[in-house]
Amino acid sequence: MKQADPNHQKISRRGFFKNAGIGTAGLAGIPLLANSCVTENRKANLQDYFSKGDVIVFQGDSITDAGRNKKRELPNNAGSFGGGYAHLAASWLLEALAAFELTIYNRGISGNKVYQLAERWDKDCINLKPNVLSILIGVNDYWHFRNGRYDGTPEIYENDFRELLQRTREALPDIKLLICQPFILTETTAVNESWVEPFSAYQEIAKKISLEFEATWVPFQDAFDQAIEVAHPTYWANDGVHPSMAGAQLMANTWLGSI
Repeated sequence: MKQADPNHQKISRRGFFKNAGIGTAGLAGIPLLANSCVTENRKANLQDYFSKGDVIVFQGDSITDAGRNKKRELPNNAGSFGGGYAHLAASWLLEALAAFELTIYNRGISGNKVYQLAERWDKDCINLKPNVLSILIGVNDYWHFRNGRYDGTPEIYENDFRELLQRTREALPDIKLLICQPFILTETTAVNESWVEPFSAYQEIAKKISLEFEATWVPFQDAFDQAIEVAHPTYWANDGVHPSMAGAQLMANTWLGSI
């Protein structure tokens, strides 16, 4: 595997979305790489966050979808979860909190932008009556604009995202929200440095929305920025958007660690 130039990595990290996340200092206690050890501290934190009988929904685009079977959208079912971070995080929860009898769904759909979440929101969110909702959305809102398949703007992304969460809170006032940081990795097959500045606007908006709705912030970009100091960006996501096996495990660890 090609080794990344350490000087370039430092430059990239300084340039990556400084104003849009909690920063690497805020990641203390979140493991960088997969750790098979289930810590008692993490279990205790999750036991405080979740309640017995909770319904949890993962929402988003292809990164969340991860090839799931959309004909059998079953909870707690491997085929219905695909092979990504949602599957890994849900599996961890179901084992660690077995006594909580959690019901967990993956309703991510490849290619989705915020307005497409809204079009299916009753079926794929409200009607499931989740107690906990995790949303990762944003990369397609920029990528599809970039390649001419969508005429959205950061302002449209912000307005659509805010309206979606307002609608959710009106229907489910006690819901716990997790807003995931959209991410990209440069020096990959689909993403180069020209993405960084325009995409940062979408990430800043996601952070703003997270604060506005008092959601738990899941710092995926920050985790990947640390990870590329260990291995080249293509190790974590070959095209810079869709995570590898290692990238999916990193995301699951970051998701769990954020709680």
